[in-house]
Amino acid sequence: MKIYKIFLSLLLLTSLLLAQGDIEKKDGSMAEPAARQQNSMEKLEFLLGDWNLEYRVPKSTLSEAATGTGSGTFKRTLKDKYVIFDYSCSLRIGDGQAHGIFAWDEKATVYRYWWFEDSGVFQQATCNFIDDNTLFMKWLDTPLTQTFTKAGLDKVILRMNQSLGKDKSELVLEVILTRK
Repeated sequence: MKIYKIFLSLLLLTSLLLAQGDIEKKDGSMAEPAARQQNSMEKLEFLLGDWNLEYRVPKSTLSEAATGTGSGTFKRTLKDKYVIFDYSCSLRIGDGQAHGIFAWDEKATVYRYWWFEDSGVFQQATCNFIDDNTLFMKWLDTPLTQTFTKAGLDKVILRMNQSLGKDKSELVLEVILTRK
């Protein structure tokens, strides 16, 4: 199986576990749920738009090092109840496309994220803001976590880490999103 399919499989598996579990902060401790908000999806405003994607996959226990490029679009849908993310990428290890959906779960007071790839892999995550500029994602059934950090008006940095045990993790993916 190509490395990106393995990576995406792990990502999907992690998101499925997260939907059933609690949110963790970057340091592994539990994050407080976001306060109920009437317009919770507005917090995802910094992601909306069309983006160029620059992929950096460091050598890790999950994969060999790779780089690549892609493009993606975040947009609101269905009366602004959801934010969808469609993207395609081309990496040295292969090409891929995926579709993601963010939704606010008012009952659990967390964001939920579902991820579907063209390979047939799908994952689920729970998400919350750990500060004003950082959306933290815990992928279900995997040791993977991910952040989307606003680094400016036209720049967002996605980082995915794999837990290696108590207080240890390794970066397995970094994507620099630059607004088109």
